[in-house]
Amino acid sequence: MSTSYQAPILFSSLAAWLSHLETAHPVGIDMGLDRINRVKESLGLHFNCPVITVAGTNGKGSTCAYLESILLASGYKVGCHMSPHLLSFNERARVNGEEVADVVLLEHFALVEKARVSLLDPPTLTYFEFTTLAIMHLFSKASLDAVILEVGMGGRLDAVNIVDADCAIVTSIDIDHSDFLGDTREAIAREKAGIFRSGAIAVCGDPVPPQSLIDQAEELGCDLWLQGRDFNFQGDKQQWGWAGRQKRFSGLGYPALRGANQILNASAVIAALMALHQRLPVSAQDIRNGFALVELPGRFQVLPGQPTVILDVAHNPHASATLGQGLDKMGYHPYTYAIFGAMADKDIAGVMKPLLGSVDFWFCTDLPTPRASSARVLAEKLAELGVVIQNSADGGIECFSDPAAAYQKALSKAGEGDRIVIFGSFYTVAGVMAYRNNQAH
Repeated sequence: MSTSYQAPILFSSLAAWLSHLETAHPVGIDMGLDRINRVKESLGLHFNCPVITVAGTNGKGSTCAYLESILLASGYKVGCHMSPHLLSFNERARVNGEEVADVVLLEHFALVEKARVSLLDPPTLTYFEFTTLAIMHLFSKASLDAVILEVGMGGRLDAVNIVDADCAIVTSIDIDHSDFLGDTREAIAREKAGIFRSGAIAVCGDPVPPQSLIDQAEELGCDLWLQGRDFNFQGDKQQWGWAGRQKRFSGLGYPALRGANQILNASAVIAALMALHQRLPVSAQDIRNGFALVELPGRFQVLPGQPTVILDVAHNPHASATLGQGLDKMGYHPYTYAIFGAMADKDIAGVMKPLLGSVDFWFCTDLPTPRASSARVLAEKLAELGVVIQNSADGGIECFSDPAAAYQKALSKAGEGDRIVIFGSFYTVAGVMAYRNNQAH
């Protein structure tokens, strides 16, 4: 066996660390837990509080935000790890609802690096693996009452799955990342159910869960909560109610996050908290306050002012269909402008289709990453779907070099009663958010 020793590479700024981590491992996505598990053991990472992991095709971020908001409203000390970030890396690590400062992150980045190089033949870690491990280590030392961890992709082989969760939630199951996870709902559900643990709580918010997920939970002897079987919800325009095993909540206000699927997500969150009630009791009022106070940028986020501006990180067909339903419920707007940018590996036509009837002007944009599709390719796909390229007073397609340029053009063309929808990749939404923030300062 070779015995190579490496000195730890340490950096004095978060930006320098992140730049290093982008190229520290030969490939950006490397499914498998052997490398990260070796470093985890070297770190001695373990949690002394309940851990909730959240996987799913869509709704993961909202679900994590609801859990965090309700537990904070209940007075618990909570750590929450979500990804990707929109504007600042620190969005990925929150303790008690506040983003963790660079100086604290640097300490834990250094500890992960030291643990990594202490091993014989030190493994390299991807950006996501390294940063997730550092944030988990930070949480493990922060005397928390609960930890919430969002799975990056899939479940079974995702870095987050090095932790044995007390409660694992799968939000929704649809086709995405098919190169890695499979191209059927059954295959994808099997990957996502990889976060379930023997005898622990498993919650599925998808109203039509694939049998492979149910089989996995039953094989492991999980306490499985299924939407429609173990819990359900009903509502009218004013309020909604939840019913589960021996427990009911009525007169709940709709969550502060808007969108057609948010009640599905919120319903699964209540199920998880009821399943955990002996370790993390919450009251009906805590649940109400948590839903009322929750914030999460870029999820059917409607900005104040005119024209109406909507930000949504919908980047697969399932999320795009939900966005389309949300737009349909908004009432009349003479014209809708869409600013759209997407990764090349996505089902781009599938993302566009649900919005063809809602959008008049398509502003396609390049994005600042080699993974992105070009604006020109997006425009060609729209043309193939029957969108008229010729720009007229009533519609058309234009290409832009970045989301900010597309947004400026949309603002110059849109009337007060119109709306601008910025959707697709996180980079699309982040580009417009960054531009707006710069304008405000």
